[in-house]
Amino acid sequence: MLAEGKSILAEGAQGAMLDIDFGTYPYVTSSNTVCAGVCTGLGIAPNKIGKVYGIFKAYCTRVGGGPFPTELFDETGESLRRIGREFGSTTGRPRRCGWLDMVALKYSVMINGATDLIMMKADVMNHLKTIQVATAYKINGQTVTEFPYETDESIEPIYQTFKGWEQDINSVRKYEDFPQEFKTYIEFIERETGVPVTIISVGPDREETIVR
Repeated sequence: MLAEGKSILAEGAQGAMLDIDFGTYPYVTSSNTVCAGVCTGLGIAPNKIGKVYGIFKAYCTRVGGGPFPTELFDETGESLRRIGREFGSTTGRPRRCGWLDMVALKYSVMINGATDLIMMKADVMNHLKTIQVATAYKINGQTVTEFPYETDESIEPIYQTFKGWEQDINSVRKYEDFPQEFKTYIEFIERETGVPVTIISVGPDREETIVR
């Protein structure tokens, strides 16, 4: 198909941080879940990869054990879980929820070579007055902005606070029509990662997916 000039879309399973080589070992899966897995798993040559779409939620979740520096244990975390329906599709196990972790996101963008970002479930945060994003970690008294080789409970997130949009954005269909607070959030992510957010999801239906 590649020789015939046809388009191929490969979708990876599980998150980048569960990669056996570049994830939060030992809390990982048994394979390469980063973009390069399409080469080792499917036998696709590296020079055949074109666009790399990094899909992330507007907040963070994690299933099971492992480090989660931005995890929330309060009502905010519970509301993200409830409104976002963050429960395992098979087991029904509640997912751990927390603020967006820019350190981990930038690391994921780097190791995957993401060319575009797709932000999902932005509408889950419609009710929040303030939103926090981890922009750095404090580890053993030192501030670091790069994802550490080893991760454990000693990581303390350093946050930047944003004003929430506090309105229903599910009906918005054009980027220009989003509230300024939401656009500020998006454009901050773009500046930090150096990658454009080209698709935004504000609900589960197909028409609630905005392509910029």
